[in-house]
Amino acid sequence: MNTPTPAPARLAAKRCWMQGRRVYLEINERRTVSFPTSKYDKLAYASQVELEKIHLHDAGHIIRWESIDEEIQVEDVASQHYVHTPRSTPFEHAAEAGRKSVR
Repeated sequence: MNTPTPAPARLAAKRCWMQGRRVYLEINERRTVSFPTSKYDKLAYASQVELEKIHLHDAGHIIRWESIDEEIQVEDVASQHYVHTPRSTPFEHAAEAGRKSVR
């Protein structure tokens, strides 16, 4: 008889905070992980005030920023698997718009 193996428990953070433009997660008493906001498009372009509004959701499994509508899985960050949409460069779009208005 094959007994199904239970899925491994998802990694959760106990707390999260910002220090400059880095996100810190306390996983347990001996493990803290961090990553730069430049790893995620929405975080890279967010103001420091918006970044400071960081919260944990789903029992510590998700990092959430309500004001910029960003959610990141704690497990992804802890395994250095930064999943995000392709980076857009609003600065390039603004420069293009400026060049078009000059013509």
